[in-house]
Amino acid sequence: MKKRNPIIIIIYIAILALVFSWMLGVFNPKDDLTEAKVVELLEDGKVKSFSVDSEGVITLELHEAIEGKTKLRATLADVSAFRSENEDTIQFQKTYGELEDYDYDQPTEASAFDLVLPLILVGLALLVLWVILVGRANGGNNLSSFGKARTVLGVPDGKKVTFEDVAGADEEKAELQEVVDFLRDPEKFTQIGARIPHGLLLVGPPGTGKTLLARAVAGEAGVQFLSISGSDFVEMYVGVGASRVRDLFEQAKKIAPAIIFIDEIDAVGRKRGSGLGGGHDEKEQTLNQLLVEMDGFGRTEGVIVLAATNRPDILDPALLRPGRFDRQIYVGAPDAKGREEVLKVHAKGKKLDSDVDLRSVALATTGFTGADLSNLLNEAAIMAARDNRPALNMEDLNEAMMKITAGPEKRSRVRLVRDQKITAVHEAGHAVAMYRLPTADPVRHISIIPRGQSLGSTWSTPKEDSAHMTRNEMYERIVGLLGGRVAEDLFLGDISTGASNDIDRASKLARDMVARYGMCERLGAVSYLDDGEVFIGRDYQSTKSYSEKVAGTIDDEVKLLMDKAYAHCKQLLADNKEQMKDVVEFLLKHETMSGAQFAACMEGQPIDEQSTTSLFDITEE
Repeated sequence: MKKRNPIIIIIYIAILALVFSWMLGVFNPKDDLTEAKVVELLEDGKVKSFSVDSEGVITLELHEAIEGKTKLRATLADVSAFRSENEDTIQFQKTYGELEDYDYDQPTEASAFDLVLPLILVGLALLVLWVILVGRANGGNNLSSFGKARTVLGVPDGKKVTFEDVAGADEEKAELQEVVDFLRDPEKFTQIGARIPHGLLLVGPPGTGKTLLARAVAGEAGVQFLSISGSDFVEMYVGVGASRVRDLFEQAKKIAPAIIFIDEIDAVGRKRGSGLGGGHDEKEQTLNQLLVEMDGFGRTEGVIVLAATNRPDILDPALLRPGRFDRQIYVGAPDAKGREEVLKVHAKGKKLDSDVDLRSVALATTGFTGADLSNLLNEAAIMAARDNRPALNMEDLNEAMMKITAGPEKRSRVRLVRDQKITAVHEAGHAVAMYRLPTADPVRHISIIPRGQSLGSTWSTPKEDSAHMTRNEMYERIVGLLGGRVAEDLFLGDISTGASNDIDRASKLARDMVARYGMCERLGAVSYLDDGEVFIGRDYQSTKSYSEKVAGTIDDEVKLLMDKAYAHCKQLLADNKEQMKDVVEFLLKHETMSGAQFAACMEGQPIDEQSTTSLFDITEE
């Protein structure tokens, strides 16, 4: 939005002040004289003429100016008393003195123009103010551009983005390369009868680089790039959104070849007729106009629509059909190789110490998106700058990883000895149970220092990326999650609220095993749960796809699975009482325990108390 010049605003305020002061001067002018002074001037013969209006204001015209003024005024307390008391003086001055004329009950000297002009000026000022406010409420646009699309031409800061700036998305770039080739040389495709897709929908979790890919397509093809958010079409006034859609495509056709990029298209492309009590008329008209523009009836050669969303399940089916969005390109989280490439891209411009191993960081950040990795490096750089180091090192990356996943350390918090002991037993239970489970991820760090909302934490990172999770792996993950609660019950003789989040996660995983993934022998290979979040427009008044009897069976099987995992975890910790005791004592003494120290304790080896924690100590297998 264009910023307004502060000088213009100051001038505008000054004009308003002058107008209001003028109004006050016309309707309530100040008295020049007192009533006693008026009588004195009359007696001295200095008054040439005077008049008294109906409100008791007397206006004098003098023979000689007083303080540069020949006309003066005053307000009489009582006109009748003034007239009777000074009648002799007035008649004497009229006959023998200098008084030429006088009159009573005359209208004020303010003319109709004087009265109306300030009102007109104030009205104009209020009108201008209203126009400014309406313009601000509509993104700084004036009324004539209310129905114009709020597009951004080009990329921020004018920085050209190409496929070299996008890492970890080789297949996605290959899909989009065809669009680049068409925009560069459309005749190559039209001669053979091929038609380039009208629209491509980029689908994937937040932070995976969908917007960056769209900019890279425009940068590679060397064409104009018009970006707009789906929420920019939505207005409270019916028809405005449709007008902006038309304007968007008209702008693109004028500067073709061009790419239209609609970010968060689900804001305008939701299913029609959804919601309680019917649809939203403005949104539906906007979507209808978008469908018409993308349908190919108009001359749209050289214009390609790219859109991004992380909620394709709520989009209108008519928007997804071939001829509108012909392709859906899934942009997911990168694998280990892709994460390393992303880290190298985001490491440009940052000073790295010689000990920084981006390959190790990539291996330990399973599930991280490009935005997550960028944030990780930025947090590490901030920590290095805060500690006055010339370059960031692995310790900075290690602490940044912990800060992102669990929050910053809160060493200043006052902690009771009782709370520290409960936390130490709880975290030791997680770690020991995971160490004895064959499929569990290796424990990298244990801490009883509060971070974020947790009083303690146990970090474990996978050795490698895996596309599948087996039933035994899911079951043993439940066992590991219950380790904290079981340890409290077994070694403290009581349980606390600290395991609430662990129980929530374990229960959800158990229910997924039973009702979603078909891993229950009693229910068989049948899925009873959907994969999406509840969308009221789609799921309102929908019924369950299974009976109450099946729902009861699901609850029974989840309970059996949780009880089995609890008993299994209890047996593991009972078999490792000595190791549990050693881990708890070490944590109470040092507050943190590295993965190497924990492994030595579990194997009955001497513990190196100088060992440092590293979440990135992963070797490829």
